[in-house]
Amino acid sequence: MVSATPTTPDLSNARLGVLGGSGLYAMEGLEDVREIVVDTPYGSPSDSLRLGRIDDIEVVFLARHGRHHSFTPSDVPYRANLWALRSLGVRWILSVSAVGSLQEEVRPLDMLVPDQFIDRTHQRPLSFFGEGLVAHVTAADPYCGVLSRILADVGDSLMPEGRRLHRGGTYLCMEGPAFSTRAESQLYRSWGCEVIGMTNHTEARLAREAEMAYATLAMVTDYDCWHDDHASVTVEMVIENLKANATLAQEIVRMAAGRVAAQRPRSSAHHALRHALMTPPEAVPAETRRRTELFTGPYWGAAPAAEAGAS
Repeated sequence: MVSATPTTPDLSNARLGVLGGSGLYAMEGLEDVREIVVDTPYGSPSDSLRLGRIDDIEVVFLARHGRHHSFTPSDVPYRANLWALRSLGVRWILSVSAVGSLQEEVRPLDMLVPDQFIDRTHQRPLSFFGEGLVAHVTAADPYCGVLSRILADVGDSLMPEGRRLHRGGTYLCMEGPAFSTRAESQLYRSWGCEVIGMTNHTEARLAREAEMAYATLAMVTDYDCWHDDHASVTVEMVIENLKANATLAQEIVRMAAGRVAAQRPRSSAHHALRHALMTPPEAVPAETRRRTELFTGPYWGAAPAAEAGAS
């Protein structure tokens, strides 16, 4: 293992990122908004990023599927999205995601702040590293506990009567874009998973590598297809419940942003690479070193400049 110089990031001017999922394609309440186009080593993000302010913190909003919902869960450019957020100084991410429920007590129109996930995807790049640079981050607790508590506390205070915010639970991330079969749904229930979605695992893994704290507000739209007393999930059902949840989700995120601004909480995610970089920097190919400099720079310094005439 390569010894990396410990760093304590300065969070005084760090920004908050908000990733909007299905049904949340814009962030209300942002002031002084401007759109930013970011080029990344991993291609273009899903959309331009919208930078504005809520209370005393700058917020960067990105619609993960694009503002016109142009990307399937498999096609979302996750690495470009997370790289772009980090390049703009984001160190905390609030993700808003639509999910199906796998347990009776987690009802449609409830919300849940997960603390674990299980990955069932198989078509996505899951790391910024490789191609001559090995890093193994710790992912035992993939969601930031501090940021998750802020989301849950705010959500608890705002949930209408008859609806509940659930603290903790396992998010099963499936590939999509089709919904589950009944057999799959029953299998995931037997594993003890609370909700099922198609995006969060990938984002949470990459956010950890990029040393950004990550938490999710999961909006429950349906009972997936396991529940005999409820109709199988349809797009119409999901959209109807998404609309019902969207206003509340916006309010929760706005208030949570204010608390992040006041607390500027430190997270173990902010130094996730401290003991994770395995390859000596001098052994890393120059192009790989340059591509990952955004993350490795605090430990290794600037990457060597590209030679003149190099492609």
